[in-house]
Amino acid sequence: MKGPAVIICRHLIYLTTSHTTEKVTYSGNQLWKITNDNKTTLKLLKTLAKEKYLTLWKLNAKKIDAMVDHKHLNHVKEKLLENNQKYEVSVEDIQKAIDEANPKPQEDLDERKGYRLTWNHYHNLDDIYDYLNYLEVIFPTICTVSTIGSSVEGRPIKLLRISNRNPNNKAMFVEGGIHAREWISPASVTYIISQLTSNYDNEASYIKNLDWYFVPVLNPDGYEYSHNVDRLWRKNRAKNKISNCVGVDLNRNWGYDWGKSGSSSDPCSDTYRGTKPFSEPETANIANFFINNPNIQWVGYLSVHSYGQNIVYPWGAPNVIVEDHRELNDVGIQAAKNIVSAGGENYTVGPAGTVIYEASGISMDWARGSQAIKYPYSIELRDKGDHGFILPAEFITVTTKEALITVRTMAQIINN
Repeated sequence: MKGPAVIICRHLIYLTTSHTTEKVTYSGNQLWKITNDNKTTLKLLKTLAKEKYLTLWKLNAKKIDAMVDHKHLNHVKEKLLENNQKYEVSVEDIQKAIDEANPKPQEDLDERKGYRLTWNHYHNLDDIYDYLNYLEVIFPTICTVSTIGSSVEGRPIKLLRISNRNPNNKAMFVEGGIHAREWISPASVTYIISQLTSNYDNEASYIKNLDWYFVPVLNPDGYEYSHNVDRLWRKNRAKNKISNCVGVDLNRNWGYDWGKSGSSSDPCSDTYRGTKPFSEPETANIANFFINNPNIQWVGYLSVHSYGQNIVYPWGAPNVIVEDHRELNDVGIQAAKNIVSAGGENYTVGPAGTVIYEASGISMDWARGSQAIKYPYSIELRDKGDHGFILPAEFITVTTKEALITVRTMAQIINN
């Protein structure tokens, strides 16, 4: 990236939690891939999860990924064998995988001019926000950084707008990092940003004639917590008045189809939906941004997640699809084909509730159901369970390129 050297000083001050927490370790825990060919499989695994023998990571019609607690490996094995259910071990030791997935950079990042962010390893929130600030200084004619609100613990939620300031432009919104442990999501969103800004003058008209709005880390508290305390933390860090359990699943907290199946009323659940729609400042900030900017011509919305290699569209409810699903499916299919043509992985395309699993109160459904955005999608990036949420840093570059191809495909079809 060309431009004068700029040093961005960190000046963010965050509220701390009311208690300190020792770093969580997952030594000896294993990731198992369990064949889902029995009607009782999911029921059994949910029971084992409720009894704290394992944690469900991902499921589909064929396989279920579960992290099995090291103290209960034999018990879970026995239960699966009793029910004639097959499994294989994907990760032998979760903590070892965590320790090896994001090695410290060999280069001295402090020597870089203006920002520390790379796509060679996963970065913390400061590095991401410094990079956004850097872009606003280097590219003042196209880049604008704003704070659209604060998180539960007081961290700013930063939004970057990339625009040629054409008043006739339609707009695309891209959000990442809504689930804290999905580190490849902020990495992918910032990579997309880097590619659009560094080559903006040479970009195709279908890119430049869109206004781009990026929130790389929608869940800043959870993201920092996943770096500093619990690598596998998913939710935000909201305290609960009736439970010692912390956090709300921000992708069950949106005000469309909130509270239906595919979310939980249990504050201890990883899919806890909160006390009401937009109960959390993180989601409410996005909703308010849309409400306060009624003149923006929204046409696309992308929520970036991991893992599973899926490109999905509404609805989160199973066996229910939008009326124009063929158009949405065509865009997803074209993006998946473009990824493969570029040497990438295969992505499954279809309605979210059918391709992935049932979910309600999710951002993609809100974008369509409440904001009438024509092209709303969620992408689940790599992989398919070999590493799961602990995708090694060596896969960042190839994965972020797949996210970029998806965004470019969406933009080309939307603007044509």
